[in-house]
Amino acid sequence: MAECFSYEIIREGEEVIVRIDCESCPFFPSIEDDSSVMSRFFDVLMEAGRVTKIVFAQKRDYEYDYAQTQMLIEFAQLFNQLVKQRVVAYYLRSDEKCIMFTSAYFADMQNLVYSTLKSDPVGTYVHIKRLARDERIKIDKLKDAAHIRCEKRYLALLNYLAKVLEKTRIIAISRPYLEGYKVGDRSIYKRIFRPTTKPDFMFTKLMANYPSEGEELDSYNIDDTEVTIFSTPDTIQYLYHIMPPEFKLTEEKYELLDIARNIMAQHKPKKSEFIDPQRMREVFYNVGRDLMEELAVNKGIKLRAKEFDELTKILVRYTVGFGLIEVLLQDKKVQDITINSPMGQIPMFIVHADYTDCRTNIIPTVPEAESWASKLRMISGRPLDEANPILDTEITIPGASSRVAVIAPPLNPSGLAYAFRRHRDKPWTLPLFIKARMINPLAAGLMSFIIDGSRTILVAGTRSAGKTSLLGSVLTEILRKYRILTIEDTLELPSPALRKLGYNIQQMKVASALTRGTSEVSADEGIRTTLRLGDSCLIVGEVRSTEAKALYEAMRVGALANVVAGTIHGDSPYGVYDRVVNDLGVPKTSFKATDIIVVANPIKSPDGLHRWRRVTQITEVRKFWEDDPLKEGGFVDLMKYDSATDELQPSDDLINGESDIIKSIAGNVKEWAGNWDAVWDNVLLRAKIKERIVKAAEDKGNMDLLEAPFSIKCNDEFHRVSESVREEVGALDSKMIYSKWNSWLLRELKRHS
Repeated sequence: MAECFSYEIIREGEEVIVRIDCESCPFFPSIEDDSSVMSRFFDVLMEAGRVTKIVFAQKRDYEYDYAQTQMLIEFAQLFNQLVKQRVVAYYLRSDEKCIMFTSAYFADMQNLVYSTLKSDPVGTYVHIKRLARDERIKIDKLKDAAHIRCEKRYLALLNYLAKVLEKTRIIAISRPYLEGYKVGDRSIYKRIFRPTTKPDFMFTKLMANYPSEGEELDSYNIDDTEVTIFSTPDTIQYLYHIMPPEFKLTEEKYELLDIARNIMAQHKPKKSEFIDPQRMREVFYNVGRDLMEELAVNKGIKLRAKEFDELTKILVRYTVGFGLIEVLLQDKKVQDITINSPMGQIPMFIVHADYTDCRTNIIPTVPEAESWASKLRMISGRPLDEANPILDTEITIPGASSRVAVIAPPLNPSGLAYAFRRHRDKPWTLPLFIKARMINPLAAGLMSFIIDGSRTILVAGTRSAGKTSLLGSVLTEILRKYRILTIEDTLELPSPALRKLGYNIQQMKVASALTRGTSEVSADEGIRTTLRLGDSCLIVGEVRSTEAKALYEAMRVGALANVVAGTIHGDSPYGVYDRVVNDLGVPKTSFKATDIIVVANPIKSPDGLHRWRRVTQITEVRKFWEDDPLKEGGFVDLMKYDSATDELQPSDDLINGESDIIKSIAGNVKEWAGNWDAVWDNVLLRAKIKERIVKAAEDKGNMDLLEAPFSIKCNDEFHRVSESVREEVGALDSKMIYSKWNSWLLRELKRHS
């Protein structure tokens, strides 16, 4: 074992790290808590010279970042300067006539400047200021001129020391808190120094301490992890602070995990094992649990079954898993995670459902970032290298799934960077969107009508507008009797969940438009393949590249008789037209195969601090235009967002029955052909039913009634009752349909109560 407080200098790129080994030290290595540690550290720093980071190693790594390190270096340099200048001797011994007066101070000042200053800079500064105050009082009372002159030399020393200390960052930060300060109280250092913590078995660093001036806004638990949201005076960005169980373990548990991880690390998972990550986790969990129990017996450590389970989950998380990324993804309120380069210097950032953009107390490191990249290559089967510096894929972990985007050199010159988009655990539904105010009941009824009418729909919007979520809700409106084919380059649609709910759904994964040199089938070839797979609804995860032409070719020839829907980037109907025609090269006449464009965009508060997702337009694309649909009336809004009411409002064209698309749908139904009132009545009926589902959930206090299983069941019953009423009275009588459907709902609610 290395000697207590021995150190090494480690160079990692531009970083110069002094790593101090405290494994054999009988004390806890904390600059802020222990005066002897601070004193010994200054000795190390004066030997080591300029460094950018300080790490104390003792079971865990305690790391002081660049800003904190620079404060300590500044003080070490000042101390060195005072020693070289022999400043105490200069002021108290250089005038021989004053030695008899100043010698009484000499030993105390030598000790104060050359010893106490290293162990307690703030206390030393306060003591010097108080000595100077007392000395001024003393001088005022003296009568002898020679004595006064000599005492002033002592006062000059005190004033000089106070002045040079005040120029340091440590003293400048601490000065507002010095009123009533007791020399020796080290609590002030906890305001200045907050090391990140990293146990031996993991790479991630955590700023474990709460912000000293933070105001707690919220707190909750994710399993065994504590989450606290703070606002801090230094920024308008909230702090998302987590304290996972791995940072609260006993020393013997840390030792077990460290040994177990080193043993498990000898087995490098093969690419074939990542084909089924869930199965691989199960295998590693079982092996890890057995290993933990064996190590505990050998070490004479007694643990309960629950403790073994906790340790094994942590072990799997840091071997085949993604570390604290998994903890964040298990928080249902976390929507996005971004990790910027260079690693080890910047915390992770998240988008929170309630607090929008937040910084976290988690700092990933270079080894961890590289480990994630290796795992993602194996999971996706896609390259990530200099020739392919972009990787799009998805991960599934216990309790969550996520889309992942990675950028690497040379595109990212400072290393690896990541963006995780968390998928909702369950499919979105139109009632859920009504509850979230993204749409209103009338918009939900209109979309339900259009989806049943087997139209072509593009869901457009900016990034993070909720396009994919809205497209997922379209899937839940399709009747389960129809087959659905989905095409995605990154699997985001809730196909597995819908399959469990009885849907006839087939996923297809195609090559990303950004990836080269892969064996995956291209997106356009994937779309053409769907034409050979029988009559199906086609859902395209995102229209981004050459597949647009194949999609429009299929729609133009009428090869797809059911719903065709997909997402596309665009902030308006014309923005979608511009993207499809001018960027993706689809002929103008082919664009007319689009029936409906649904635009979703974030709405911001006037102060810019809050944003909400809203559908801002539901627009139909008319067919009788030649060159420019915007100038020639090719776009007709059916509903448009009104900021005053914060919801979609129907247009006059919709209310007055001037919608070509809806009339086209009605033309295929005997009871509706030429009868706009009956059509509008059916749209309103669907809206009323969606609204009733939301009200039932609110009245019962049971939000599960908005989820896909119950929403799909309600939709099935609506169609069943509609058919029953049509056979009974020869028409789709809305009042009778609603009455029968509502009676069924009341019976269902009793079953759920």
